[in-house]
Amino acid sequence: MSQDHTFVSPGPAGLGALAVACFGFGAVFTGKVGLGGLPLLAAWLIGGGIVQYTVAVMELKDHNMTGGNVFLFFSAFFMFGASLSVLAKYLMLSGMIGSVKPDTMVEGFCWMAGAAFLTAVTPAYLKGPKPLFMIVLLLDIALWIIVGLDMKLIGPELKPVVGYLLFATGGIGVYLVAAIVNNHTFGRVVIPTFGTFIK
Repeated sequence: MSQDHTFVSPGPAGLGALAVACFGFGAVFTGKVGLGGLPLLAAWLIGGGIVQYTVAVMELKDHNMTGGNVFLFFSAFFMFGASLSVLAKYLMLSGMIGSVKPDTMVEGFCWMAGAAFLTAVTPAYLKGPKPLFMIVLLLDIALWIIVGLDMKLIGPELKPVVGYLLFATGGIGVYLVAAIVNNHTFGRVVIPTFGTFIK
């Protein structure tokens, strides 16, 4: 059955935006970015949110339930919500909005829902390219660690682990962007995607 598409898939742009967020947050979690970098990270996350929302709408239009819903969720909470959170933390920690310190417990509960959402849809990615499944799996692990950090269930010594998981996730995302775009452009496998775990 042939399916007519008005546009080609914008998935590579969505993965590129995810890589930007992963690298930005990876830099924060590994201690490479201080308080002054948070407003800049927020700006980049807003840009990523625009891309991911656009990708979500187009993927949903093309009946891609998994990709469309995940990108929609990512645009809302990994991009727009996270950008507002990062900005609020900057304003609180810099003393620009009083002397209240951020209480990350609430974010622990919010990230718990986000981690549960992503974990729940992870099996669907077994039918996608293996690198895409690895992206989702690494994000699952990173998010559950963030839940533990925000809820003070684990110590801050695990922050760099989150950072390096995010760097790896972003790197795989960039690889997959290269594979999808170049394979499509040349009409053959130029960069392998290694098949799927489940047909």
